[in-house]
Amino acid sequence: MIMHYTELGKGLRLVKLHGRLDMVGANEIESEFAASCAADHTTVLVDLSDVEFLTSFGMRLLVSNAKTVAERGGRMVVAGPAPHVKDTLDVSGVSSIIPIYESVASARSALHQP
Repeated sequence: MIMHYTELGKGLRLVKLHGRLDMVGANEIESEFAASCAADHTTVLVDLSDVEFLTSFGMRLLVSNAKTVAERGGRMVVAGPAPHVKDTLDVSGVSSIIPIYESVASARSALHQP
């Protein structure tokens, strides 16, 4: 699993994930992902467009960090999951905790970011 982090300004952070968000992938990025979510009043936009596989380990990573972000006055959203990844998020109930957008552009629009 590869993770790229970009500060977009105005309290918005983009985290782009590439690969398999399974046990191995989640363990590879767990600390770095948590660090990218560690700020007060920040919106974390997680781009899943290059995630090819998602398991409960990946969902735990997303949900636990989304809760941490919310506790610090921010929010987390997810963008661009492949159909089978989105289905997994929907069936598991993650989509009721973390809003999911079709693309990074639609997420940024909904978040009122240029």
